[in-house]
Amino acid sequence: MTGLRYVYAICRPFRSALQRQLTGVAGSPPKQLTHHGLIAVVSTVPETDFAEEPLRAHLEDMEWLTATARAHQTVIDALTVVTTPLPLRLATVFRDDSGVRTMIEAREDDFRRILDRLEGRVEWGVKVYAEPEPTEAARPGEGAAAGGTGRTAASGRDYLRQRRTQTRAREDVWQKAAAFAGRLHETLSAFAEDSRLHAPQSAALSGASGQNMLNAAYLVPRRDSEEFVELVDREKDDAPGIRVELTGPWAAYSFTGEFAEEPEVEP
Repeated sequence: MTGLRYVYAICRPFRSALQRQLTGVAGSPPKQLTHHGLIAVVSTVPETDFAEEPLRAHLEDMEWLTATARAHQTVIDALTVVTTPLPLRLATVFRDDSGVRTMIEAREDDFRRILDRLEGRVEWGVKVYAEPEPTEAARPGEGAAAGGTGRTAASGRDYLRQRRTQTRAREDVWQKAAAFAGRLHETLSAFAEDSRLHAPQSAALSGASGQNMLNAAYLVPRRDSEEFVELVDREKDDAPGIRVELTGPWAAYSFTGEFAEEPEVEP
């Protein structure tokens, strides 16, 4: 094969075939490269895009980066259906097959240790958002509704009182959401084999509504996934005004140490 080698993941040998029409980064179909009993899932990508200099420039191009991350994730998702992959970082590229084999040899013990730990397990993501009721702050003299009560602010003093009431209501929702998020994380962590707390997502970056109070990942045996989903559903039934978002099952990005970072890709 000519071109550079883009590596998606390291796996143990698996019997099930990937989808015949599956394509990855740069429209290239993924292939299996076997070495020392491990498999690197790779595809061939052009030097014009993935050599060091053009790749550095592309990583500043959000449109290119998003398309590449989606293609990368498509291959990881396909692998997750048929095996337990150890996904590598986005844009992990080597000169040729020999470079991939050298990488496998250098990290072989780590790869085997992590694959042993992840075998038969998937990652589920859970986010909790506080969503206060939308209010329209009244301005003196404009007759705006105060806090959804149907009353109007007749003076500056009334306006300030209404604003304080709205602020207290928002703070109350955030406090309840924070307490709920803590209880939910404790419950899900007790069920899961492992968990990771990530930094709350910025609404400006994610585009999600509400204040992100919990952004967590849970490592769950595949056979227990249905029970885990049911547990989340039961817990969120008791959370009026609080939004719970469940995603997965994913490859276990959050539990692969330094090898992978989950791409931030819009569905």
